Amino acid sequence: MPWVAETPLSRLQQFCINVLRCGPVPRHVAFIMDGNRRYAKKVHLEKVEGHSKGFEKLSECLRWCLEIGVKEATVYAFSIENFKRSSEEVNGLMQLAREKFAKVFQDSERLEKEGICIKVIGNLSLLPRDLQNLIAKAMLLTMNNKKLVINVAFAYTSTDEIANSVKSVIQGVNNNELSVDDINEELLSKCLYTSDGTNPDLLIRTSGEVRLSDFLLWQSSNTTIYFAEVLWPEFTFYHLMAAVFKYQRSYSDRVRFLTHTEKVKESYNGRVQSFLEKLRQRRISELKVYAS
Repeated sequence: MPWVAETPLSRLQQFCINVLRCGPVPRHVAFIMDGNRRYAKKVHLEKVEGHSKGFEKLSECLRWCLEIGVKEATVYAFSIENFKRSSEEVNGLMQLAREKFAKVFQDSERLEKEGICIKVIGNLSLLPRDLQNLIAKAMLLTMNNKKLVINVAFAYTSTDEIANSVKSVIQGVNNNELSVDDINEELLSKCLYTSDGTNPDLLIRTSGEVRLSDFLLWQSSNTTIYFAEVLWPEFTFYHLMAAVFKYQRSYSDRVRFLTHTEKVKESYNGRVQSFLEKLRQRRISELKVYAS
């Protein structure tokens, strides 16, 4: 199964998309893909097979997002907390990740043609060396594609992301790249793993759980959240349509909230701009080291 499914939409699906496009379409959709293990138990599969079915569903869902006009999708693939699971399950998930990131190179021409960029947000230092290498190469290979950005949260928690952002700022102050007076909420935002993207407009969680599980906590303060009762491998095109419809229904309230609460953001001074560019270059350099 490729990263983005090639299955064409049915006439009914295309009609639904045309109707939804009459209203605002979320630019960025985030997914907490919960329920793979319960699905495996339900249909008598091994846990790793449940996760494999979850990737197949992700591939389908990304095709739907691309067709709707979504520009950025973030998926919660593996939490740092998941390392606490059995070694058998963790090793199985690492192997599944190896297989899926290896597919990036097999599908590179199609990914480039469709403009699909794959990024991994998370603490890559926690992963096996060969997986670090695969991920870094996949990110570097697709980094110039712009039509759909897929952020894969792997070895990720929001608290780890925020801590990493704070460490980056402290390092900037210690290196005399920043002044303490430069530190504010916007600077911390620009040091997050997601700094190159936008905050999610719509966040979808499956399996009936109604919590965010340490996922994009900083970025989701004004996000429409849709909780679906269905397990992730059973998620359908019409569940996605329902979530987008909820986003559209709350859109006017969301715009009013932004209008009344967002402060006018001042342009960065030259010192901060220089620091952020150095940070971006350092992160690219780290990827190149992982890829070597």
